[in-house]
Amino acid sequence: MMSQSRVWHPFTQHALEPAIPEIVRTEGAYLHKADGTRILDAISSWWVVTHGHRHPRIVKAIETTAASLDQIIFAGFTHEPAERLARALVDLAPPGLDWVFYSDSGSTSVEVALKMALGYFRNIGAPRSRIVVMEHSYHGDTIGAMSVGARGVFNAAYEPLLFEVDTIPFPAAGREQQTLDRFEVVSRDRRAAALIVEPLVLGAGGMLMYPPWVLAELKRIAEASGTLLIADEVMTGWGRTGTMFACEQANISPDILCTSKGLTGGTIPLAATLATDAIFQAHYSLDRKKTFFHSSSYTANPIACAAALANVEIWHDEPVIERIAALAALQAAGLQRFHDNLCFTDRRITGTIAALDLGTASPGYLAEIGPKLRAFFLEQGLLMRPLGNVLYLLPPYCVTGAELDRLYDAIEEAGERFGSKP
Repeated sequence: MMSQSRVWHPFTQHALEPAIPEIVRTEGAYLHKADGTRILDAISSWWVVTHGHRHPRIVKAIETTAASLDQIIFAGFTHEPAERLARALVDLAPPGLDWVFYSDSGSTSVEVALKMALGYFRNIGAPRSRIVVMEHSYHGDTIGAMSVGARGVFNAAYEPLLFEVDTIPFPAAGREQQTLDRFEVVSRDRRAAALIVEPLVLGAGGMLMYPPWVLAELKRIAEASGTLLIADEVMTGWGRTGTMFACEQANISPDILCTSKGLTGGTIPLAATLATDAIFQAHYSLDRKKTFFHSSSYTANPIACAAALANVEIWHDEPVIERIAALAALQAAGLQRFHDNLCFTDRRITGTIAALDLGTASPGYLAEIGPKLRAFFLEQGLLMRPLGNVLYLLPPYCVTGAELDRLYDAIEEAGERFGSKP
């Protein structure tokens, strides 16, 4: 029995949720509690676990590397895991992303990307400072990442710290041209430095989805105006949308790409920001003032890099793409059962990510239905964290058809209990 906890948990109102379950073991698609209860992880523990919890090859790589390396300063030194991983990431990423800068989380990879973009224009002697963002987006919880995300309850208290941005509307079905037209105006008239987007799927904004052709058009407009395109693939990368990176489906290469979460298969924190050679060369100079001034103490941690390398090897050696395709098909079939269910609206899917809205419930992250749904699912041994009235499934790739059926059965029951037909 644990003594009274002194841990302050993320996105948790402790006054309303005093009892925090303790997890003692993870394996495959499950979390195990001390009493032996198993919880099916339907959201990959906040979208990080890809192949399943504690994949043996990744665990082995961590153990092996920890026997010879721990953290070493990465300013002025290097090591084999970081060098090998950088080459592997360049090979996996869309063409033209030739340089890899390491950090330790999705938020910091975005901070790195924003600083790269502003540094690029300053160093080439054509300074630009405006950043363009998409409505409803989320890029993390550090100051720069919050600044380029949607404003609201998440960051209202920190508004004095946030910088101004230009916002384009979300390209909802039938209104895509409004998004493109607005971006054309702001990128040209405001001489924007960069557009940052979550490709194809906006995660925390409600699992909002838009088609690849819109992303391709955004890239075209960005190139025409000299605006850099930053692809935040922290959530969408590593197969979640059906391809290694979501940008592949639009057949584009961003100028900067952010990756984290699935980078290590979900085992240990690591992030990388990939950039074009042009952006690197703008910082490559005999003038020390043009140095890219960013770091963290744990940059390119060797153990984390080794975990990521093992993850890459799994992608090469195991039929991961086939598993993803099979999971996507199962998700699509699961959603079909709600075709005539009037409790739910806006059934949608991209790759392995499936979502639907509890139709008559109030929308928004703080909707009262959210905690009720979460508690309902947890009572059934299912880890789901609805985004207000948005229910979504984003499971690890090892989940079975029977386990997905169990999840969809629970969603159906939730509709009967908490929903009402219009």
